[in-house]
Amino acid sequence: MAAPANKTIGDLSGKWVMNKSLSSNLDPGLKLQNMSYLTRKLVTSVTLTLDVKQFSAPPSPPAEASAPAVIHIEIEQTGTGGMKGTSEKRCLDNVFRDHKDWLFGHVKGQTRWVSGDDIEDAFLKGGWIETEEEKTGPNGETHVLSYVESYTDGWTATQIWGFKILEGERRHVRNVVIAKGSERAELQLVYDYLS
Repeated sequence: MAAPANKTIGDLSGKWVMNKSLSSNLDPGLKLQNMSYLTRKLVTSVTLTLDVKQFSAPPSPPAEASAPAVIHIEIEQTGTGGMKGTSEKRCLDNVFRDHKDWLFGHVKGQTRWVSGDDIEDAFLKGGWIETEEEKTGPNGETHVLSYVESYTDGWTATQIWGFKILEGERRHVRNVVIAKGSERAELQLVYDYLS
């Protein structure tokens, strides 16, 4: 289902389901992230639903609690049949924070607002809607940039979030580059709006 006009990078709150027919095959990226064959098959066999909450609050540690409020994006992932996914707790202040979960292990990540002109990588930059209606970040940004490094497996993941027109409909999309040494996987993750 197309994203309604009021769902923008400035308000992603709601339920989103991965559109597997429009999304890339995840296996090459999961393989670079050192996931076992069985884990990769499990992850690629389910359809993920994201329950997204976007809100303003003081930044999470290690930032000072007295620092000015920033935007947070918290996501609970659930797979087909109620399979527990991962939890994402992002604070859009570009500060590195540690995170551990059963799927990706021990990582550090940072998240911030960006505009299309700030994106250098050709794949990450490609295909976005960059109209005035999409400029809903605090300073008119059109995207969220998430960068994650694995402490244990040597990979990095860079994501750009935004909106694209795919099959004639406006959809929430994440362009993702997973890199490990000289290897690189480019993924497009497409999400349909549920509610």
